[in-house]
This record gives sequence, structure tokens and C-alpha cells, in this order.
Amino acid sequence: MNRSIVETIIGGLVLLVAVSFGFYAFSNNSTGSAGGYEVVAEFDNATGLVSGTDVKIAGVKVGTVLRQELDKDTYFAVVTLQIDEEIKIPKGTSARILAESLLGGSFVSLEPGGEDDFIEPGGSIDDTQGAVNLMDLLGRFVFSSADSE
Repeated sequence: MNRSIVETIIGGLVLLVAVSFGFYAFSNNSTGSAGGYEVVAEFDNATGLVSGTDVKIAGVKVGTVLRQELDKDTYFAVVTLQIDEEIKIPKGTSARILAESLLGGSFVSLEPGGEDDFIEPGGSIDDTQGAVNLMDLLGRFVFSSADSE
């Protein structure tokens, strides 16, 4: 009888800790509907981007990727970015899709432009560079070095 009471108390404590972690995780997630404005960028190759991918300036997260879709006329990926309200992006800003590491993962890197005016909500970033396929680059390197011998 004494053993079943101890097991019940320990089970209750484990359940309480699990519920506490769940509550903490949902209340502190950073992918919620934080305020911000939307900006659109078109890339020739948006490999590695998904909804929730980070948007960074100088390595600091300033937003996320909201969605991507294919432009049926140009066959470019139209990527909608949500930028934090406090961050104003100058016109002339460029966007590149960079690899997080060799093992995978991508993010959108913004290089601020030099103009005094800012991109308005709903505006677009015109200077873009899509994701670079590392396997393709490696293949080109291997075959170009084999041709030079």
C-alpha cells in the first residue's frame, strides 16, 4: 500500500513537470504572430527555404519567411518575408539565400542598400541571388580539375 502511494506521487510530479514544459514551450515560441510587415523577393532558386526560415541582417534575425509560391509566368520563386516592425529596410537592399552549414539549413541574408528611402510594407526586394547548389559546384570542380590534367 505504501509503495503505490509513492508511485502515484512520483507519477503526478512527472505529469506536472511535463505539463509545465509544454506550457513554457507554447508561451515562449518565437514563431507566433509577432508584429511586422511583409516584403516580397523573387529568387531563381529557393531551395532550402520553408515557412519559418530566418531572415537575417549581419547575422542577426530580423524576420522570417512566411510563404513561397511559383510565379507561373517567370518560373521564379516568389518568397514573402515578414520583417520586424522596428527594422526599416532601405531601398536598394539585396537578398541572398545562404547555407546555414555544410549539413543543410538555409536562411535569407539581407544586405541593406544605401538609399535614404525605405521599402514600404508590401514592397519588393529587386536584387536577389538564389540558393547555390553545393553538389553542383563540387561536381564542376572535380570535373574541371580532371580536364586540366
